[in-house]
Amino acid sequence: MQFDVLTLFPEMFSILDESIIGRAKKNKKIDINIVNIRDFSKNKHNKVDDTPYGGGAGMVMMPDVVYRAYDSLENKENAKVIYMSPQGKKLNQEKVKELSKENHLIILCGHYEGIDQRVLDKIVDEEISIGDYVLTGGELPAMVLIDSVSRYVEGVLNKESIKEESFSENLLEYPQYTRPEVFEGEKVPEVLLSGNHKEIDKWRKEKSLEITKKKRPDLLKEVQNSQIAPL
Repeated sequence: MQFDVLTLFPEMFSILDESIIGRAKKNKKIDINIVNIRDFSKNKHNKVDDTPYGGGAGMVMMPDVVYRAYDSLENKENAKVIYMSPQGKKLNQEKVKELSKENHLIILCGHYEGIDQRVLDKIVDEEISIGDYVLTGGELPAMVLIDSVSRYVEGVLNKESIKEESFSENLLEYPQYTRPEVFEGEKVPEVLLSGNHKEIDKWRKEKSLEITKKKRPDLLKEVQNSQIAPL
């Protein structure tokens, strides 16, 4: 899968060279191309923003500079362009799965007071938010999007990990345990030591429902029509 990221702060994306995403890049399961919007400024000072028409605080990123950065990308005609914006539709697991089916995503990161609306209207297919709050720029949300979507790309994770994680069936994940068997007087639940996979699966399903009811009862409304009856 190809990710192109348009940003004013390319150095922030070095974190994507680490852990699972970094390994996926090395194994060529995903490709992340970071484009510095500032490189496409024709101003001798590499200026990319200006004061807003009509007045107001802050600066607005200029449409021509952003468009030249976008226009420099290869195969953009077949890509989906996403603008990371607090005004966008909130990112959830369903949207993550949907985006993972794309072959090419172009992610536009705003900064300052945002980007001139004209270029957004011209190139953006969808606006996405990672929550109802405002950040200083779109870089952190872009990294969240890349990380969450990449996990569903074939070969990045094993399928069992994805199947059993939180939100996979609109339920939160069951508790996990590892060695030592006893920690600070607390023992691993006996059923997990039994070797009885049917009972283990039953316990995990019950715990998923229990935890979801306690932490995110709103999710249970979405599973009322499933084969699993809420506790």
